[in-house]
Order: sequence, then structure tokens, then C-alpha cells
Amino acid sequence: MDIKTTMDTYVAASYGRFPLSLVSGKGACLQDDCGNEYIDLGSGIAVNSFGASDEQWVAAVTAQLATLQHVSNLYYTEPCAKLAELLCTRTGMKKVFFSNSGAEANECAIKAARRWAFQKYGDESHATVITLKNSFHGRTMATLSATGQDHFHTEFGPFLPGFVYADPASPDELERLAAENACCAIMFEVVQGEGGVNPLSEEFVARMKAVAEKYDLLLICDEVQTGNGRTGQLYGYMNYDLSPDIVSTAKGLGGGLPIGATMLGERCEKVFTPGSHGSTFGGNPVCCAGALNVLSRIDDAMLAEIRAKSEYIISTLTGAKGVKFISGMGLMLGIESERPAGDVIKGCMERGVLVISAKTKVRLLPPLNITMQQLEKAVSILKEELAK
Repeated sequence: MDIKTTMDTYVAASYGRFPLSLVSGKGACLQDDCGNEYIDLGSGIAVNSFGASDEQWVAAVTAQLATLQHVSNLYYTEPCAKLAELLCTRTGMKKVFFSNSGAEANECAIKAARRWAFQKYGDESHATVITLKNSFHGRTMATLSATGQDHFHTEFGPFLPGFVYADPASPDELERLAAENACCAIMFEVVQGEGGVNPLSEEFVARMKAVAEKYDLLLICDEVQTGNGRTGQLYGYMNYDLSPDIVSTAKGLGGGLPIGATMLGERCEKVFTPGSHGSTFGGNPVCCAGALNVLSRIDDAMLAEIRAKSEYIISTLTGAKGVKFISGMGLMLGIESERPAGDVIKGCMERGVLVISAKTKVRLLPPLNITMQQLEKAVSILKEELAK
């Protein structure tokens, strides 16, 4: 079978794919249909937390698959219960709503904030959500509307009202928007992944907290890409003095299976009532079993290893030829290079290393448990490609 030709013929042309057909893998090592091997520094865009075909994860998923694959939310299931408990005990959040993706987790977060405001004010007068310029929250109509990048706001209009956008480089603008609009929440990523791997400054986060308190707004932290150990803490907001009211996550939580989670803090833990929101596949036992395996293994020792690997990458590439600067946290890093990012990516791929991009940067999102031997080899090749 010619995989590329078949997909190009029958799959909607919504992706610009690399000319590479991947067929198997183990950990951070992937193999294409010609038998070539690659060190993976993308992990399916921060999804494969422990790389490909991780034995413990496969065992957990397979055991559940052979037991009960789906029942819907008309009934209780053990994997869903255990995962919700683990998420709450490790974050201090109170309730969890499960869905299938990051976009859906963010949709739920927006709905939760607006219903909280409706219950508080008795009407829809305080429905506006402040998001940040250069943010990315998903590709549904609401999450596209929430995304603070103009080029996403074309061709699919009309877009949903109720969103205004603050510049994270201008804390005063955030307060102005809160004062001028009847708002319910501020929604943000602590590291703007698709926007270029840009962390928020401590100053902006402090101002955001102050504005939320002054205007009685909820803080919604989008941890779709930053969550589940990616930044060197269990969730990205834990790198800051920050306690969000709502936290959304997905990607690395499932380790390769589709699952999203929206965690609700004390202020809005009772916002949903039976029938007010739903998801047929949300809390699916197989996906929850995979997520339980992932989350239970991201302990303090692993987080310390992630931070150490991050420091190795940063110290090796900072000041290297062809590198302008490095941004990000943990194993979520962006490299602004002298060469076009596309050329660096192509050169790395030809030499057996897979990296991806974010805006003008080369983006690194390796499996959390990539070995140092693999990382050293991949970074060495990347460093040579950056220097060309």
C-alpha cells in the first residue's frame, strides 16, 4: 500500500504533512515504511508522553480494552473514578469533566465560566472572556474565537462574540479590558505553545491575579500542551505563584489516546448539573486507563529528570552558532534560529531526527522519558543543522 498516495487521495487536505510515513516505534525511536529510524523530538505534538509502544501504558490500555471498552456516562466506571480522584488530589481541584480533546476541554472551561457568571448575576450580562494575544485554544468555533491570533479569524466567520484580547506584554491593557467589559474570566496559557513557545512573565501573571481579584473574574489556565509534566512541573501553572479556578488539559494526559479534562476549583465546582453539559465518549474507560498510567508515573523523580534534560538542551544550544535565543520551559522549548525553521526541520529529518515548528521557531517536545543517550545524539545533529 502506498500510504502517502492513499491518504492524499481520500483524507481531507487540511494538513501540510511531512513526506514521511511512520509505521512503528519504541520509546523515542520511530520507524518509517522504508525501515529508516528517527529520534522523535515531537512526540505527536506533546501527546506521546512516554513515546511509542510504552510497555506499561500498552498493558494498562490492553487490560481495560479486554474488560470493557465503553458504556457512556449513564453508568459509573472504575477508571474514570480513579482518574478524576488522582487529578483532584494532585492539583487541589474539586471536580473534573472529561471530554475527548483539548478543544473540547477548553469549550467546557468557557461554558463553565459563563454558567458561573449566569448563576452569579442571574443573566448573561457578564459573559465576556479575556484571552491573550498570540494564544491558541483550539479549532472549534468557540475556541477559535477565543484564540488571540487574527489569521485564525478569517474564512470561517461569523465568529462568536464575547472574547477580547489582551497583550501579555502590556499588563495595563489587561486591566483596561476588564474595566471596559462585563467579564467572567481571564483565559491563558502559561507558555503559549502554538504562538511560539512563549512563557508569560512573572510580572504579567501577578497583574493577572490582581485584576481577577479586583473584578471578581475566574482564572482559566489552558494546560492542553503545557500539562502533565511537560514544563517540568505536573502542570505549567505550578511554575508560578498561581491557583487557577479552572484548568483544562489533554494531549499528554492520554499518552496517545484522545482524552481531555476540565478541572474545576472550589469557586465553580458546582456549576454543572445533570443535563447542563455532556460528552458521549468523555471518561471512556480505555482512555482513562491510559491516562491513569501516565499520570501515576509522573512523580517528583521524573519531573526532576525533565528539568535536568531541559537544562541540558538549553545549555548546549544557548550561544551556539545559528541560535538567536531559546524560549519555553521543561521539555517544551522553542529555538529562534538564523536559518529558516523549515530548513532546519528538513535537514534534521534527513539525518534521522524529527523536530517540529511553532511560528518561526524550531519546537522541541520530546517524550518525557527520552534517554540521555538519545537526547544527546539528537541535540548534536540539531546543533549542526542550526549552524549551517
